[in-house]
Amino acid sequence: MKTHILAALAGGALLLTSAPVLAHAGLEKTEAPAGSTYKAVIKIGHGCDGKPTKTLRVKIPDGFYDAKPMPKPGWQLKTVTGDYARPFDNHGTEMRKGVREIVWSGSELPDEWYDEFVFRGTVGPELVAGSTIYFPTIQECGSAREAWIDVTGSEEAKNPAPALMVTEAKGGGHGHHAAAAETVPVAAAGHDVQLGDLSITQPYSRATAPKAPVGGGYLTVTNAGQSDDRLVSATSPLAGKVEIHEMTMDGDVMRMRPLTDGLPLPAGASVEMKPGGTHLMLMELKQPLAEGDSVPVTLTFEKAGTVELQLPVGPMNAKGDGHGQH
Repeated sequence: MKTHILAALAGGALLLTSAPVLAHAGLEKTEAPAGSTYKAVIKIGHGCDGKPTKTLRVKIPDGFYDAKPMPKPGWQLKTVTGDYARPFDNHGTEMRKGVREIVWSGSELPDEWYDEFVFRGTVGPELVAGSTIYFPTIQECGSAREAWIDVTGSEEAKNPAPALMVTEAKGGGHGHHAAAAETVPVAAAGHDVQLGDLSITQPYSRATAPKAPVGGGYLTVTNAGQSDDRLVSATSPLAGKVEIHEMTMDGDVMRMRPLTDGLPLPAGASVEMKPGGTHLMLMELKQPLAEGDSVPVTLTFEKAGTVELQLPVGPMNAKGDGHGQH
């Protein structure tokens, strides 16, 4: 009797421990090597406020190629295609577009039931080990819905998108690669990245006060090429908009102005974006920047193209030494 009671208690504890796993839409396998074929299994453990799920939409992110969904009995399947951010070499065939959204509809998954929605594709070989790509997922339940679309990576996110961490590529690969001239590197938090002749080093940000509307982004860009380039724009999912700002002294007054024409990057020179000087202004922040977190940013250059990187958030007085840790 004692043994059965202990077993029952243990089973109950296991159920209690496992319950939160189904609270959010998530991936069954959360890691995959760069350049590998990956089978994505989206787990759906509940409906929308008790209502059954009638439609599931999954966005396919940049860096995930040749996505092919698995049909589900009783469900209608639809795909939405679009251009890739860079071409993809699929065993010698260049692909410039592919599936960017998958939609299952026409059936019902009751709130008290569990199911899985499956597709497969290739993890981009250009992705950096340690980086994360997200698959924003929306459950539609008639008039209600659950949107798992937060791609910040924050542990406190209430609606996190299913996330896949990229690991080191396996030797030999699978013959897939993006066209070198149009590759968009994706750097892990705080990592330096090379984009053509440009080296982007020491990226970081500073923690902000709880209700601060703006934050800053800092990094150094070195142009080792023989022609000038220019940083023309930047974006971040954590900010309503990102501008390139310059701070200068006007007599005894420090003034700040946006560089509407972008930031020049002379050939053979390094340009440092730092506090009190040229920097990225993260405006209309959607959440505070907390020390220890990171800020995803996409930079677009006039000639070199686009790069995605993470700015690790240091203390409020971070100066960038050691990626903002001092």
